[in-house]
Amino acid sequence: MGILDTTAEPPHSKFLRYLITTVVFAGLMIFGIWWLLRYHTEKQTVKNFLNTVVAGQTEQAYRIWKPAPSYGYKDFLDDWGPNGYYGPVRSFRILSAEHLKNGTGVVVVAEVSPFQPFPAEDDAAKQSKTKEVRLWVEFSDQSLSFPP
Repeated sequence: MGILDTTAEPPHSKFLRYLITTVVFAGLMIFGIWWLLRYHTEKQTVKNFLNTVVAGQTEQAYRIWKPAPSYGYKDFLDDWGPNGYYGPVRSFRILSAEHLKNGTGVVVVAEVSPFQPFPAEDDAAKQSKTKEVRLWVEFSDQSLSFPP
């Protein structure tokens, strides 16, 4: 047998290749699902709160807020009531959620509008009345506050 002569080798098994591909694909799918749902609970808390504010149920919204003793109902109405800083809230849109490094909660960013339905992007007059609000949601008890 010479140097350039070759012998036929049996084909390699495709099982290992398929196994590795399947494990990597499953890992990427699990990571993707986790990435999309990582702050789902906190976003739902904010959504529930803002839906309650939109419905005009300020006392229920105050209970959802779970305020500190220093943040009274009057302070809450000054922020969220019909004549408050963010009010009247008729519609909203949740934009994002972000965990701050070494934080005990998540900052959820939403836009609130005095118009129902939420104004379109090309409606400059109504968009000018839209306000961005950042809400802090604690991991432990899902209480709301403004971020530090």
